[in-house]
Amino acid sequence: MTATHAHATPRRVCILRLSALGDCANVVPTIRTLQAARPDIEISWIINRAEASLVADLPGVECLVYDKHGGREAVRALKRALAGRRFDALLDMHASWRANRISLLVRADRRIGFDARRARDGQRLFVRERIPAIESRHVVDGFLAFAGVLGAREPVFDWRVPIAAADREAAGALLEGIDREILFISPCSSHTRRNWQVAGYAAVADHAARVHGLASVIVGGPSAVEREMAAAIEAAMVTPVRNLVGETTLKQLLALFEHGRVLVTPDSGPAHMANATDIDTISLHAATDPRRSGAYRSRHLCVDYFAQAARRYRDAEPDALKWGTRIEDDAGVMALIPVEAVTERLDQAMARG
Repeated sequence: MTATHAHATPRRVCILRLSALGDCANVVPTIRTLQAARPDIEISWIINRAEASLVADLPGVECLVYDKHGGREAVRALKRALAGRRFDALLDMHASWRANRISLLVRADRRIGFDARRARDGQRLFVRERIPAIESRHVVDGFLAFAGVLGAREPVFDWRVPIAAADREAAGALLEGIDREILFISPCSSHTRRNWQVAGYAAVADHAARVHGLASVIVGGPSAVEREMAAAIEAAMVTPVRNLVGETTLKQLLALFEHGRVLVTPDSGPAHMANATDIDTISLHAATDPRRSGAYRSRHLCVDYFAQAARRYRDAEPDALKWGTRIEDDAGVMALIPVEAVTERLDQAMARG
């Protein structure tokens, strides 16, 4: 059923959101909202190991780490961690069959899931309440609706997570010698067909240097795909670039963004992590709908070619597609985005002064 009546914010709350990195970053405002409504709240968060490295030290939050690669032993370990515990509410913020199975380990007086538009994989069978349908398509607003159901209706748009002094020092060392404002390029998503083209990133970086005097820095994880993409961008550029791909932890990447003026990235974890800083984020969308997954604090800077992709690959308008639809039919979908659309957003960001 759908919750329609008011409740006082409970004290013991369990959040179930395993992944992905960007989604977990976007859960943080919901936690801040719950904590503002009830300062003595106790929040436990069931989360994958990789994503926990970003949020595990959030004040007032206990991370119950689940290793998705750990098989049955990972489930048994989580069961042991939950043994003898009961929560006032379970916020099931992950609609998937894996999350459904894990949710059965949680004993809670209230079990709250997504509304009909956002729910999938049979989640409705594992909860007793659902968040109300909301007009906004964005995942952040959907997550915040869970806080609203618990009586916390004043949203706190705060994505910040603790960053150690050592991580800030490491970030500063990686940027040593750069004495200009910085354009960060995080070129890869975990879904390769959301990635833009090498030539596009190179052209935008050269435009940033030529027109705005920005220094360009490429960032990303240590995978072979990311290293190859970064090397290709570097080779295609006319102006110098600093390649830091594979050189940072997640916290150090956030610390780098604290030094940045603009970030260019596809729909990716770093796009959402960057909400924790003051950097302007230009997120690139053709494969995904920015109304759902654009960088929240920089939605005005999203490059949106999702409608063009929907017409070409689905013969439909975006609003006719199911919420959460991804258009990842072939590598050509992101090629719909022209360089000029991105440089226009860069110029717009720089004009803010």
